[in-house]
Amino acid sequence: MVQLTILTNEEIEAIHQTTLRILNEVGVVLTQPEARQILTEAGAVERGDRILLPPTLVEWAVAQCPHQVTIRGRDNGKAIALGDGSLHWHNLGGARDVYEPRSGQRRPATVQDVRDSTRLLDALDSVTTVTPFFTPQDVPGPLMPLAMYRHTLPHTTKPVQGPGAQTAAEVRYVVQMAAVIGPPAKVLTLGISPVSPLFFPNDVAEAMMETARLGIPLGPLPCPIAGATSPMSLAGSLAQQNAEVLASVVLAQLVRPGLPIIYCGRLAMMEPRTGISVWGGVELGLASAATVQISHRYGLPVNVYGLSTNSHVLDLQNGYERALNAIIPALAGADELSGIGEMEAGVMGAYAQMVCDNEIALSIGRVRRGLAVDEQALALEVIATVMDGPRNFLGQRHTVRYLRSGEILHTRLADRSTWEEWNREGRTDIAERAQAEAERLLAEHQVTPLAEDQERELDSILQHAAGELLSG
Repeated sequence: MVQLTILTNEEIEAIHQTTLRILNEVGVVLTQPEARQILTEAGAVERGDRILLPPTLVEWAVAQCPHQVTIRGRDNGKAIALGDGSLHWHNLGGARDVYEPRSGQRRPATVQDVRDSTRLLDALDSVTTVTPFFTPQDVPGPLMPLAMYRHTLPHTTKPVQGPGAQTAAEVRYVVQMAAVIGPPAKVLTLGISPVSPLFFPNDVAEAMMETARLGIPLGPLPCPIAGATSPMSLAGSLAQQNAEVLASVVLAQLVRPGLPIIYCGRLAMMEPRTGISVWGGVELGLASAATVQISHRYGLPVNVYGLSTNSHVLDLQNGYERALNAIIPALAGADELSGIGEMEAGVMGAYAQMVCDNEIALSIGRVRRGLAVDEQALALEVIATVMDGPRNFLGQRHTVRYLRSGEILHTRLADRSTWEEWNREGRTDIAERAQAEAERLLAEHQVTPLAEDQERELDSILQHAAGELLSG
């Protein structure tokens, strides 16, 4: 595999040592009583509303983590292993709006969009796992994460990674839903976000502890913004992000030693002219690649930003931003990249974008494979044969063999015709072709449905959740 290095080993170690000092000297803000007790009994120190974590405790917690995390689809579906050297892809999770390429407008996402986007993602071969894509605006706020998961499960047989959970109650209800399709610890992962800088609200701490108690693989998911909620320097932000992840690891491992952990890095940058979060700058790709190296220093599988942009439409900015930001961490050895279908820094998504990203992912996979340089590939005998005969390689078995092996990637969307052919076919652009392909897949792709009793059980769980979460 082609390999890219952003940080030297010495720089990775400097970030690690700074992280230990942050946790030991600065600490994290954490006031949840049970969590504080668990941490202090293990050697952490209380200082006001902060908890200071000694290096020995941090190192112990990291050592408890498995080096791979496995998740499988429903009905004993194919499992994937994060950390086995493969690159996996999943979509953006939780977009609020849907972009419509034909009108150039956006609209609020609905429950039907959760279903349709899941079915489309199920049809795209580059998508390895599915995260509930849209946050449905036709559902009451407290029920949104649960509705996202409930309406994702029936529409894919791929592994489903849970929505971002922020309370222990959400964790429990999502786990109940996961149990409808299989053992929750095997068919579910959960991402939970501490608040940057270094703040663990009570709900977040409780959600992490509940996730650990139930044995669900955990993805600590800090989302610092360099210059706003973390230092402007990328190295400083990486150290803070690392501290936020490792503090989460300590709490989770104290509750359940050996809990599978996915190291999730979501470092973005502040646009200095507006203060908004930037997902499109190439710095995001650099930060993601550095995060990959830091995570692998601990032997943890890592999930980082990949296909990301601040663009509002399917334009040139969109294409170059997301391709750059995906290929850099991909070449650094990422275990999983997020962002398929993402637009406008995660606020919006589009069906056509999902199809385009499927092709980008295929192209990045081709780059990662590199090229073979062996006797057969060097083709000396083939060159000699052609020069003594037809002076053309088209008829050679060598050519056919390498075409079939994927030496040259066959694109599905990119137009490589002549001007005359393109003009004759109506001058369609890639966004139009992607939208048409999305509509075709949604019309034709069928997913094995859940059994009726499974559907009823999911509805029952969501109804009970509504009774608890909407009562206040």
